[in-house]
Amino acid sequence: MTESQLREAFAALRTEVGKAVVGQDAAVTGLTITLLAGGHALLEGVPGVAKTLLVRTLSHALALETKRVQFTPDLMPGDLTGSLVYDSKSGEFEFREGPVFTNILLADEINRTPPKTQSALLEAMEERQVSVDGVTRKLPVPFLVAATMNPIEYEGTYTLPEAQLDRFLMKLTLELPERDHEVEVLQRHASGFNPRDLAAAGVTPVLGADQLAAAQAAVASVGASADVLAYAVDLARATRQSPSVKLGVSPRGSTALLAASKAWAWLNGFDAITPDHVQAMALPVLRHRIQLRPEAELEGVSADTILRAILQQVQVPI
Repeated sequence: MTESQLREAFAALRTEVGKAVVGQDAAVTGLTITLLAGGHALLEGVPGVAKTLLVRTLSHALALETKRVQFTPDLMPGDLTGSLVYDSKSGEFEFREGPVFTNILLADEINRTPPKTQSALLEAMEERQVSVDGVTRKLPVPFLVAATMNPIEYEGTYTLPEAQLDRFLMKLTLELPERDHEVEVLQRHASGFNPRDLAAAGVTPVLGADQLAAAQAAVASVGASADVLAYAVDLARATRQSPSVKLGVSPRGSTALLAASKAWAWLNGFDAITPDHVQAMALPVLRHRIQLRPEAELEGVSADTILRAILQQVQVPI
């Protein structure tokens, strides 16, 4: 497929997702960019805003293997990565793969399990491998973790470790839908829409592993001038100097911003990224990599507020 055809395929992917999910265009775009950049996505929102449905629909529109794990307080690390099981017939221990051995892992309500189990995903997300009993096993290609979480103020939730948050390329926030969108949701349900039967809703696979790999290779070839690279670094460094921030964006955050900007530029038909692409990706890529000081949180300051101020203050290359 040509690059133009690949872009059309990704446009079709977003159309397929829209057959089941209403009013979450920004989150759909964010997941598409995450796929192209080869990263992982964290979706945050109150219960009932279609976080799980969004990921399930995206998975259905891709000809890729998908597994879902419901995170609970009693979930153990081995329940994710797999474990050694004794085979009475052979008299030996054999490795039984966990759900992480898939193309798309839907980690549902990831912050309802303790940090020990959350951290079991760290090696899988960063290295695309799992180490059990001294043996390293590679994960399938492609591999994407799409994790949903409720706001941490909700009962029964745990804060995600900073090291794990940093492994997510993007944090996408799903807001409550507008009135018109909510009415459309009810109209669909009134017409017989069943969120558990996506095939009946007309959602069909439009992309496979080969097309995704070709698109990712095309994204990797998108250029970046020295001025734009310096601009991305200046944005990250500005977060470390903000008086409201306890821990700013690390160099990993800068590289994530570059990767997402290249994917967004490619989707829009650009051969090189511009400051506009960097600005568009700044909030979803950097918001979860900032730790606020307690006094700033008490004053109601958010990471998005700080990032918007930084985008206005940092000089844009011409």
